[in-house]
Amino acid sequence: MCYTCYYAMTHKQEMINNSYNSRQEMLINQNMRGTIYSSDRQILAQTVVDEDGSEKREYPYGSMFSHVIGYSTNGRFGVEAQANYYLIQSNARLSDKVASEMSGEKYPGDSVYTTLDVGLQEIAYQSLGAYKGAIIVTEPSTGRILAMVSKPDFDPNEIEAIWDDLLQDKDSSVLLNRATQGLYPPGSTFKIITALEYIRENPDTYENYTYQCNGRFTHGEDVINCFHGTAHGGEDFTKSFAKSCNASFANISVSLDKSSYEDTLSDLLFNSELPVSFAYNKSSVIVNETVSDSDVMQASIGQGTDSITPLHMNMITCAIANDGILMKPYLIDHVENDNGSVIKQFSASAYGRLMTDEEAERLTRLMAEVVESGTATRLKGSGYTAAGKTGSAEYNSVKTDSHAWFTGFAPVDDPQICVTIIIEGAGSGGDYAVPIAKRVFNAYLGTGGTNND
Repeated sequence: MCYTCYYAMTHKQEMINNSYNSRQEMLINQNMRGTIYSSDRQILAQTVVDEDGSEKREYPYGSMFSHVIGYSTNGRFGVEAQANYYLIQSNARLSDKVASEMSGEKYPGDSVYTTLDVGLQEIAYQSLGAYKGAIIVTEPSTGRILAMVSKPDFDPNEIEAIWDDLLQDKDSSVLLNRATQGLYPPGSTFKIITALEYIRENPDTYENYTYQCNGRFTHGEDVINCFHGTAHGGEDFTKSFAKSCNASFANISVSLDKSSYEDTLSDLLFNSELPVSFAYNKSSVIVNETVSDSDVMQASIGQGTDSITPLHMNMITCAIANDGILMKPYLIDHVENDNGSVIKQFSASAYGRLMTDEEAERLTRLMAEVVESGTATRLKGSGYTAAGKTGSAEYNSVKTDSHAWFTGFAPVDDPQICVTIIIEGAGSGGDYAVPIAKRVFNAYLGTGGTNND
């Protein structure tokens, strides 16, 4: 009995949200489902009552917030699921409840205010266009999620009418939130992790590294080619990273200690649970003492069996921007009753340190050089400094087919925004993902920049 009481007190949301709990149905019948707002108090989801008294959930922005806000019909998804406990409660004043009872109406439900920015969401949504993929925009110093877009999308206003068609569409996986659940080969964005491992193993000498790239690296019977067979010539460590040289990083990978590499992957939460309160998939990279050099070479450049979500890549990037400390990503800022009183306030909280501040600073310098002289020079001339890493991740046997990646932050000296983008099948990250990042950075930092697109 004591344990049951303790569990009920410490797991209120799980208890209420459980489909077997009749208390949830009672609250739904008693209270009007609350409204979901953006951070700037724009309505993202609300319940409207028709003339005949029937209730309908309405999403004013349609498909623009379809995955992150989700739906509450035919099950629940997105913030509708995450915040369900609060949305079906009513902390209205007693006088308001009495007035509702006298008029035969439900109690006014509590409202949830998210961290989402409508302006940034719109830019990200429009920039992704007709491509499949995902964009996630965060504040690295707090973990606030400012925008989250996944395509293909759907209109949550029509969820009941299109439900059967969505379930039958096995190819496009429309209901999958690619930002948090989509698993992709990270491509060259993974060189951030390989670079960190090399720095950890060679803290005093990594800057002395040199390599002569002829467009490929051969180790035994294995060959790693640079993107489009580009021969980068003589390189140091910084240029190898900035130019995203596959051959150089494959050369680096065979010198790494596999056990230490495995520890670094663990530090960065690969093959682990992530500290978030919404649905996601775990990233996976296998490097240990039993894997072959061939597998390590592929893993080091983000290929082979590597898989990661845009969310996870964004979290690693945020930790770099935040001096090595990862703040827990979150979507809900606070909950208010119908009178505007704050019922529950959520705040930034640190997960912990993923790397030392010196390691974060060294990675920042490398990522800044990607913008200055490497594969992300389209970000130059924008009125602010930026740091990032591009990626072109092969996903099948056709070498010319690749996903376009970018992950980065700005400004370099005072990171305020972190952006991670993947565009399925688009090709080069520098050509396709970087211009989108530039639009998001420009919008957030209040500058039009110079059009280098």
